[in-house]
Amino acid sequence: MAEANILHDLNPVTHITIGAIGEPGKRTFYLQGRQGLTIVTLIVEKEQVAALSRGIDELLERLGVEKNVLVNAYTMELSQPVEPLFRAGQLGLGYDAEQKMMVLVAYALPEEEEPVSVDVVRFWATAEQMRAVARHAAGIVAAGRPTCVLCGRPIDPAGHFCPKRNGHGERATLT
Repeated sequence: MAEANILHDLNPVTHITIGAIGEPGKRTFYLQGRQGLTIVTLIVEKEQVAALSRGIDELLERLGVEKNVLVNAYTMELSQPVEPLFRAGQLGLGYDAEQKMMVLVAYALPEEEEPVSVDVVRFWATAEQMRAVARHAAGIVAAGRPTCVLCGRPIDPAGHFCPKRNGHGERATLT
């Protein structure tokens, strides 16, 4: 098992968000946290963003945290410049009851098959900050391309060839 090389331990963050840059179908997703003058930006996948949103909500529900958080109370924009440190291969969530803080741990996508060490960034945030991230992230994911009800693949603006239609019918297009 690879050893963790903690590059940043933002405890606590003063800002945490998820954002996307680009047109639907060609967007790049980012996870970003700030503590004072230190800004850490990571590239994440759309599927990771969707799973993170669900995971945060599930963890907060298990912890019994109220759902009445005003997302508008937090600035959810990415801070500029957006300069990613690494691409996240895995994300993890935890809760420290003593600090009453949630932790989002991002592990770099290893460049080698069996790395000796893996770069790690930890973002420590309040339940309210993380609820805002979850809601914002769900909105960003939903703002992308619609998915085909038959196969679950995204539908491009130019149309979509659905393997479930087995070549029958017209090419599905966005209306």
